[in-house]
Amino acid sequence: MFGNLGNLTDLMRNAGKLRESVEKATESLGQLVVEGTSGGGVVVAKANGKMELISVRIDPKLLADGDAELLEDLVTAAVNQALTKAREAAAKSIQSLAGGLPIPGLGGMLGGS
Repeated sequence: MFGNLGNLTDLMRNAGKLRESVEKATESLGQLVVEGTSGGGVVVAKANGKMELISVRIDPKLLADGDAELLEDLVTAAVNQALTKAREAAAKSIQSLAGGLPIPGLGGMLGGS
């Protein structure tokens, strides 16, 4: 019954260190950069671990075609892929910091469900 009490005590004792580590990890998420592509690489979107879109590159040949609907679809796909990769990488980073412990609300913080 009291077997986990020691773990809880350790967690409470180390709460300050854990908070500091999470703050550092959150700051480092801005340095994490992932890439999403679509159309065989004609559209490339980059996002960071804070779920911010950093850049979008579009092959000039695609622009010359003048197909706005296709361009919109490819940009949307590339951005969504980049954000999905960023969310997954950020979650792995935070989970490894926590030593595999479940962190309540982590999915919500990173835009997941």
